[in-house]
Amino acid sequence: MNGALIHVSGNWAHFKKPETNNNPLTHDFITKTALIGMIGAVLGIERDVMKGRFPELSEDFLYGVQIKSVVKKESWAFTLRQASNLFEKAPKQMEFLRSPEFIVALALKDSRSQLLFDQFILAIENSEAKYTPILGLHNCPANLALIEKGLFIEQTGGFETKAFVTKNCGIDIGKIIQEGKQIRLGFERIPTYQNDDFWNLPDKYVEVIYPSEQYEISIKEYSHYQFSDGSKWILI
Repeated sequence: MNGALIHVSGNWAHFKKPETNNNPLTHDFITKTALIGMIGAVLGIERDVMKGRFPELSEDFLYGVQIKSVVKKESWAFTLRQASNLFEKAPKQMEFLRSPEFIVALALKDSRSQLLFDQFILAIENSEAKYTPILGLHNCPANLALIEKGLFIEQTGGFETKAFVTKNCGIDIGKIIQEGKQIRLGFERIPTYQNDDFWNLPDKYVEVIYPSEQYEISIKEYSHYQFSDGSKWILI
């Protein structure tokens, strides 16, 4: 599959967990649906048009994430006012990621979205964007840089990776212990599909495990993808 590795960073990020509306919490890293929204912003696709593209892009693109820094979260309070009555106000706590930094793997599964894929990669390569790309919220701008273009080749077998893996892939704990590695693992449940009403379908969430701070985890034997630079990824 055609693909690319993209460096994504910023000062702050908030990828809202939909079940936390009153005091929103954030996912630990950029979700697939947030990445698709970012693609739309870079290419200048209007919201009404993008609404209808989400289902096919959720199917046509695969992605993976490597968390390059420690996951740091901070809560900040905001005062929200009703437009109908500016004297009514309600404080709201929101959780943010501080100084997030990721390597995102993006792969084209279906040629139906070839044009959008090519346009997005070209825009990132040329440091161009029609609308400011964001990390979940408009006051969290994103810095994007193309690392490398290449191919993802599907393989089966044991491998090591710095990116997230799915919960059922079979982490080789014995090998990690034998090699004396001190690894910090994170656990997340992330959305991978959004319908044409901007709704993340509950049955399309995927549970993943990720190493932080450039740690590497070992997998016994599982289907995965190798990128042109030799890195190994599980793409969803």
